[in-house]
Amino acid sequence: MSEAKYLYGLGRRKSATASVRLYPGKGKITINDKPALEYLNANKTQMAELTDPLALVSKQKDFDINVLVKGGGVAGQVDAIKLAIAKAITTGFSDLRTVLKKAEFLKRDSREKERKKYGLRSARKREQFSKR
Repeated sequence: MSEAKYLYGLGRRKSATASVRLYPGKGKITINDKPALEYLNANKTQMAELTDPLALVSKQKDFDINVLVKGGGVAGQVDAIKLAIAKAITTGFSDLRTVLKKAEFLKRDSREKERKKYGLRSARKREQFSKR
């Protein structure tokens, strides 16, 4: 590991942006100054999804994670945090990059909501066509 005090990573998904700092520690996760389970309303599946990149490289208990996340909904925020954690791991441990890349944790999901067009009900939904 390098001489820095923490490892930093930035992740985005939909309209959510997450910046993550990995400090050497015991595995405590804080999101926007709240414990992760409290922030995610005790949703264990989303909590497990957050720590997938760390579990893959078996470093779950090696880092305390401090997250600042803005925008989007909870699911988009979880995906943004997951990407940010994976990027932060690669800054400190470049040899783990291939493992994370093969598991597709370093891929940014670029799908965003399409804007509503004028004259339509939503982005593509139209009034029903009447021939007569």
